Amino acid sequence: MTSALFSRASRRFLKPSSSLSLYPAVFNPLISAQQFVNQNPALNPPFKPPQLQNCNFEFRKSVGCLSNFHLVAQVSTWPSKENENQSGNVSSSGGGGTSWIDLYLPRQVQPYARLARLDKPIGTWLLLWPCMWSITLAATPGQLPDFKMMALFGCGALLLRGAGCTINDLLDRDIDTMPCFGCLILVARLLLSSHEKVYIWPQAYLGLTFNWGALLGWAAVKGSLDPSVVLPLYASGVFWTLVYDTIYAHQDKEDDLKVGVKSTALRFGDSTKEWISGFGIACLGGLAVSGFNAEIGWPYYASLAVASGHLGWQIWTVDLSSRADCNRKFVSNKWFGAIISGGILAGRFIS
Repeated sequence: MTSALFSRASRRFLKPSSSLSLYPAVFNPLISAQQFVNQNPALNPPFKPPQLQNCNFEFRKSVGCLSNFHLVAQVSTWPSKENENQSGNVSSSGGGGTSWIDLYLPRQVQPYARLARLDKPIGTWLLLWPCMWSITLAATPGQLPDFKMMALFGCGALLLRGAGCTINDLLDRDIDTMPCFGCLILVARLLLSSHEKVYIWPQAYLGLTFNWGALLGWAAVKGSLDPSVVLPLYASGVFWTLVYDTIYAHQDKEDDLKVGVKSTALRFGDSTKEWISGFGIACLGGLAVSGFNAEIGWPYYASLAVASGHLGWQIWTVDLSSRADCNRKFVSNKWFGAIISGGILAGRFIS
């Protein structure tokens, strides 16, 4: 997901791998098959004219003008560390890399679905939950939230996350093919690029962009902002991101070190658990303040107790030297978001 997220964006400054450099047409639909052959004479053997004609015909069939569907297929099916992280060299979707995309979607649609990471929804969940928190908090006491608004934000999270992954893959195609889970990575990438390639705490940049929905959700329902409610909520989302993305970043410490990304995983080192414990406490404190100012009912605070136990479990049991365990704890944050959302719903409904 690049490091958890957009720290991987910096890897476009690495030297491209030789395997990718042989196939410029795969990633540039403006390069024709003939130009591709001319640029790679080794792929155009000196056959006699009839043989050459047949060879070129077959070559065009296999390589052709790789745009649109073929471009997406090449980018979306490239191997990634995420598959390895989620189930040890086997895609998390199932045995042998088979997912619901392979089983239920038409073949022509599958590359686009993989490119948008529809079979790996954790990025969408992490983007969506702050929106759901805010929309539910803005609901009228004793009533259910605006489900139409929630569905709208849900579609937006899904589409934007897919767009972010696509942009990330296109920009990073010459470096690696590790997918991102975020949709606002482009914004963070532009911010980082403007600082002379000095990448400090990219997880903080991600937190600032990924939790914007905590402000937008309330504004969409109320037509205005209540700083006493939305600002603590937004801050809690930022601190939450620092927790889960620091855990995720420990999967890519070696790569971050090579390219000069000053991630929180490298910055905190052996003190990581102490740092993210502090971030977790700040997150829960912000959620408590936001709920108090919104005059929400007691079930919300019960959910905070359950969520604090879940966050504590993540922090104190994670093996930061294990890619697989870091990824498992990272993915489990969808349940943290769900617990908070359920608590807000129950607390608002009875208040």
